[in-house]
Order: sequence, then C-alpha cells, then structure tokens
Amino acid sequence: MAPSAPAYSLGFSPCPNDTFIFHALVHGLLGAECPRFAAPELADVETLNEWAFTGRLDVTKLSFHAYGQVMDRYVLLSAGSALGRGCGPLLVAKRPLDFAALAGLTIAIPGRYTTAALLLRLFAPACTQLVAMRFDQIMPAVASGAVDAGVIIHESRFTYPQYGLTLIQDLGQWWEEVVGLPIPLGGIAAKRSLGEAAIRAIDRAVRASVRLAFSAPQTAMPYIRQHAQELDEAVIASHIGLYVNDYSENLGPEGLAAVGEFLRRGVEAGVLPPLPELRLVIQPTGE
Repeated sequence: MAPSAPAYSLGFSPCPNDTFIFHALVHGLLGAECPRFAAPELADVETLNEWAFTGRLDVTKLSFHAYGQVMDRYVLLSAGSALGRGCGPLLVAKRPLDFAALAGLTIAIPGRYTTAALLLRLFAPACTQLVAMRFDQIMPAVASGAVDAGVIIHESRFTYPQYGLTLIQDLGQWWEEVVGLPIPLGGIAAKRSLGEAAIRAIDRAVRASVRLAFSAPQTAMPYIRQHAQELDEAVIASHIGLYVNDYSENLGPEGLAAVGEFLRRGVEAGVLPPLPELRLVIQPTGE
C-alpha cells in the first residue's frame, strides 16, 4: 500500500480576513485534489512571524517585514496575501501631535517584525522608543497613557474612535502617496524545502479557497465569528472587504512590484538584510 500524502502544518491569524480565506481549505470543501493539511494553528501575526524564524510551520501567514527576514527558508505564494489601497496601519494618539514631536515619544507597535513596525520606521526613522505589544492591547495602552501613541492594525482601524483616539497618520496612505503602489501587509508562505510541485499545489488550494469564499461569503461566517476579536457584523464585513480583494486571489504584477519595493526599502533603511538571490514568489501557472 502506498504511503499517504503528508499533512502539511498550517498557521494563520484569527482575524476575519484569514479565517474567510482559509475556511474552505480547513473544512474540506475543496475536493480530493486538495493537499492534506493538519489542523491549523491560529495565532496573532507576530507569533506567526516568530514561528517562521524557527521554521515551525510548513505553510504560514506572516508579515512582509518578517518575510524579508526568512526568504532563504520560505517562498511567498501568489494567493492569500493581504495588500491593497486604503488599508494600511494607522498611527494614533490621545491628542493631535506634531510630526516633529514623534521622535521623542514612546510608540507601541504590534510586534517587532510586523509590517506596521517597518512601515513606521520608513515613515519616521527618528522614532526609536518603540514598545512591542499584541495588536489588541495597543488601543487600551494609548488610551490609558501607558504609551504616547500606537500603530494599530486589523479591526482596530474601525474601532479606535471608541477609545477616544485621534488619527495622527494613515501610514498606508503615506506609502501610497510616496511609492504609488498598494501597501503590502502580509502573505502566505511555504517552506522552500517542500519542493516546487508541492508548493504549487498548496498555492492552487489557497487560491481555490479564496474563490470559494468570494462565491459564498456567508458560508464562512460562523467560523469567522468564532475567532474574531470584534463580533459586530458591520466591522467584520468591513474588515473582510478591506483586506481580501483581487490581490488575495493572485498578487499579479502590481502586487509583486509592491512587495518587492517594500522589501527593497526595508533593506535600504538597514532594517532588513540584503535580499537573497531567490525567487520572491511562486507564480501561478495556467489553471
């Protein structure tokens, strides 16, 4: 009897965009040709970033900042990414702040290796008093005065006014104005050691899961609500609408250009190591 195909380890965040994307894949809705996956490990994105440094998972969501650190081990899939326009991290505080004063402030970031952290470094290189904390702890910390300001992501983009916070800078908007490309936030990567055939099969499975989610979005809602930090239906819908788009199905030339430019600027800023001469992303073949 031939041995069964391996069950790949998989990790992604509990945020609505990821649970929306992966619902069909993890619930066996893609048919017999879908690669086998073990039960997924759901964790906040910085935990997933840290796991990528140790190679814990075969297939993982990770920030593009972290991807720039582990490209020798992982290759980016063309499906499953979160990037776009009008969806970047926000720098918020309790009161309006002058940009010149930012350098002397303590600013919370949602993890050392998040895209938000690198984007803040690109926007304000003089800001060095950074405090890493879990993304859902940042708004309370800013509101309480534990930190002077914070970079918020995910559902926080929609709920920060409830904490009495003020928008200082939309970092994604700044990126779009300076670079002219969508802001790359996070993607799905697979271990290079799996081999190209397996990685392409995984990429096809993630793409099929995205397409099924788009075609029947309500099917995934119980799974999404089970893991969401914010249960308001309108917030969940806005979150998915903002972070899941055509780039999630296929990065395409513009998405790939955005990722490459983000990594290049990270290297130029001295935050990322020199980019290795490796393929950046697995491009889809004819389907």
